Formats: sequence, structure tokens, C-alpha cells
Amino acid sequence: MARADLIINLVRAGARGDLAQFQRTVEALAADERAKNHSILADRIIAQVQDNGKPKLAAQSPIRVTSNHVITEVAPRRRLSDLILTPQAEKTICELVEEQHRADLLRSYNLEPRHRVLLAGPPGNGKTSLAEALADALHIPLLVVRYEGVIGSYLGETAQRIAQVFELARTRQCVLFFDEFDVVGKERGDIHETGEIKRVVSSLLLQVDALPSYVVVVTASNHPELLDRAVWRRFQVRLELPAPRQSQIEEWFRRFQARTGLSLAPTPRRLAQHLRGLSFAEVEDFGTDVLRRVALRQPEAEVGKIIAQTLEQWRVRFTLRRERPTSRQ
Repeated sequence: MARADLIINLVRAGARGDLAQFQRTVEALAADERAKNHSILADRIIAQVQDNGKPKLAAQSPIRVTSNHVITEVAPRRRLSDLILTPQAEKTICELVEEQHRADLLRSYNLEPRHRVLLAGPPGNGKTSLAEALADALHIPLLVVRYEGVIGSYLGETAQRIAQVFELARTRQCVLFFDEFDVVGKERGDIHETGEIKRVVSSLLLQVDALPSYVVVVTASNHPELLDRAVWRRFQVRLELPAPRQSQIEEWFRRFQARTGLSLAPTPRRLAQHLRGLSFAEVEDFGTDVLRRVALRQPEAEVGKIIAQTLEQWRVRFTLRRERPTSRQ
């Protein structure tokens, strides 16, 4: 049976002649039925709105709009248990997951679960992984916005495509992920930006405000200082994912050792000391390098020797990174 609150909203919107609310409620009904694996009914609900000449709604099955690929569905590869988060970030995300799973209880108190998340921090420290893990924990699809399909060269084209992204996302329960969010959420007060980007940001804010709570929008930025101040206010959850501390790198290697069955030499603590300052992505790259060498040298692989050689290669890599010119030539 459909949710009582959606039926009431549908009747209210019809009685008032509120077409915008009517459309949003129909989309919510379709998403609710699809979450129950009633895909045929959900498609019929959407088709009825289309048949009656209301604003066109995207069907559930395709995840592309027109000929431009604006959204890609990605299968999550991470779980929350795979990530090493700060205690505050872990607590906040677990609370959000609980709110989404118990949304019906919250609605019985006239409350909605939080569903707008802003992640900030340097690259390679888990923003994309956290979006994947959140989708996995909620058991819903992860839809990733593709900027090459969104950013247009003509006046008004980008704002129109952003509207298409949100229109598509509203037809299903999902995590909608914007990586490098500062591309479309730049500060409107920047005198170097054109009027077009200001219109894009204004359109984006309206779309975020209208997003139903069953769509969890996650945005990530390596440069949060570039975001418009009004963008920050839209997000109920704002988390910083900093570069890992030495203790977190040590924990990563402990888990790596347990997962692979390798006996690490040096120990996880010593490895963390050697690799202090790396991002989580770089630490993972190091671990993958070790696994490749171990696999290729079986059955005589000497793990300690392989790790020592890999550490030496990475020392050269550190040196090159430090010597890289800081200004463009």
C-alpha cells in the first residue's frame, strides 16, 4: 500500500490545483513503489503523468537524458566498515543512515530524514568512497553526475541540464553524487565569474531545495573556499575529510594485513611512519603495488624484501613531488 502521507499530499495538491506539488508527489509515489520492487506500477504512475500532458518525467530504466550522458549509475565498491573515518564523521554518517532507514517513523512525527551532505577536504581522502559506502549502507543506487554531459557552451544550457539531472534523480531512491562540486557551486560574488555561472548556481540552489528526502545528495569539494555561501546553508550535514593521521595509516595497514594474510615487515606502525603525509588513496596505491610484486614473484615471494623495494621506489616519488615546480611555466 502507498504511504499515507503521499496520498494525503496528492489529494491536497489536486484540491489546490498545485501542479508543482502534484508532480513532486507523483515522483515520490513512483520512487516509493520502486523501492518495494513494484517497478511496473512505478512506470505506470510516471506514464499516467506523461499521458495527461503534465511536465515530462524521466522513466526509471534509462539513466541518461537526451543524447548527453549526464548521469552514470555506479556499483558501490566500498562499505562503511572499509573506511577509516574520524569519530565525528563516522557518528554523523551512521545517524544519517539510521534516519533514512527509519524515515517512516520520523514522518509520523512530521519530520524528514536529513539527505543533503557536503564533504570537503584534500583529494584522495575518501570523499568519493564515502558516497559509495553511503549508497551501499542504504541499499540504493549511486548516481554520479558527469560534468562533461552537464556543462554546456550555450547560454542557459548548463542550468537546463542540471534541472534534467534533478528531474531524473527524483524518480527513484538514490544517492546523487556531485564530485568537484565547486565546478557548479562557485561563489556568485566572484567578480571574475560570468553572469552565466551565477544563473547556474541560482538554479542549482532551487533544485537542491526542492529535492525530496528520499534522494540523498552528496557533494564533494577539494576547494570548499570557492563555494557560494548560500550553498553551504543548503546542506544539513557538512563534514571535513582531512588527510590521514599516522595512527590512521597504521590502522589501514593492520586491516590490509588481515585482509590479505600477508605478514608485513616492517610492521604497520613502521610503515605508517615511513608513509606519513600520504593521502588514503596513495596509501592504497602503495598496498596495491606490494600485492602486484607478491603475485608476480610467487611462490618464492619475500614480502619483507618486496616492501623494502617498494618503499625505495616511493621515496623517489616523494622527491619528485617535492621538486615539482609550484608555478606554471
